[in-house]
Amino acid sequence: MADLRIYNVVILGLGFLFIFTAFTTCGNIEQTIVKSLDNDTITGSGYHSGYVAVFITPSTWSFYLTSVLIGIGAAMLWTAQGHFLVENSDASTINRNTGMFWALLQCSMLFGNLYIYLDWNGRIEISDRSRKTIFIGLLVTSVLGTLSFLALRKTLPNEEEMLNEEEGQPLLSSRTMYKQRANSAVQDAKSEFKTILQLLKTKTILLLSCCMAYSGLELSFYSGVYGTCIGATTEFGVAAKGLIGISGIVVGIGEIVGGGVFGLVCKNNRFRRTSVVFLGMVVHFVAFYLIYLNIPDDAPVVLKTSTLNKPYLTPSISIALLCSFLLGLGDSCFNTQLYSILGRVYAEQSAPAFAIFKFIQSIFAAVAFFYSGYLLLTWQLLIMVILGFTGTLCFFMVERIQNFSVDLQQEY
Repeated sequence: MADLRIYNVVILGLGFLFIFTAFTTCGNIEQTIVKSLDNDTITGSGYHSGYVAVFITPSTWSFYLTSVLIGIGAAMLWTAQGHFLVENSDASTINRNTGMFWALLQCSMLFGNLYIYLDWNGRIEISDRSRKTIFIGLLVTSVLGTLSFLALRKTLPNEEEMLNEEEGQPLLSSRTMYKQRANSAVQDAKSEFKTILQLLKTKTILLLSCCMAYSGLELSFYSGVYGTCIGATTEFGVAAKGLIGISGIVVGIGEIVGGGVFGLVCKNNRFRRTSVVFLGMVVHFVAFYLIYLNIPDDAPVVLKTSTLNKPYLTPSISIALLCSFLLGLGDSCFNTQLYSILGRVYAEQSAPAFAIFKFIQSIFAAVAFFYSGYLLLTWQLLIMVILGFTGTLCFFMVERIQNFSVDLQQEY
């Protein structure tokens, strides 16, 4: 059984690796791609679009439509992923499995971004042919990732299916069975929705929502905004566009290091969870300060021109890539520990809990993408600092509540 669970976690991670090789590469370059197009009307919707195929032949209506579809699809995908991960874990393996999955997932930051660097290095303009080649390749990669989920296996056989196999034929007609399953699915959906509403009222979810919201803001920043800022920095010259890909790779390395160290090496205990989140906050704040000093303030808001403002330091490629690493490392700290605590506290209600997590994270990611094209870099960093500090404090409070509950149970 243990080998089957590890197999499922690895296949799950590999599937997400393929899918998000396409998705994260797209997110990393989408603002740059949109700014290179001649149609100015799609700029706003481009901030919300992540669906790979749209960029092959972009149009305004397709940006809006796929922005909605990608939100619906992401909600189902990540909720199912969280539930499946908990289903294949127990209290002693949840941190290990989370770290294993996270490390495989974040390898997706390497391959697509490496191609972007090799193809875009030294370019000032992105041609239609180059854009189509990139996104056709990413689309094929995403389809392969989706097909890999067919290799996932159930950890426990369904009792009804076992009876049917033993008896040879089902007792009910196919039409009746499908009707019963449809009714059951509707009832399950209603039950899950009620559970979500109940969980939203609990103190644990209300406190963790600050941390979830912060994860959404910084997700948008490192996956879409920061790469664009590097690409728009005048002082980086003709290497600027190629640095977008290198930045994505370095973010991925930070994510992999964080997922490996804090998920696979650290044992699952509450003290280390709070320590990892605190480290994530410190790492991110250091990165934000260096970005504030190194990147021009108008980098997120310029369109087809380079930056005009001057930062406090002479922009350095080394510092910019160090910040990329720190952004990835800090993100892995927050996300692995959010997965761990949700899987531990809501083991019996994992699907609703992860649905809430992805809902809050996605809402704030969308908000961040919206304002990223209008607010100067300083204000964007300040918003993340405030919410990051608040989220970390709230995470500590949740851990203290959980510690107190465990102590009470041990006493009785």
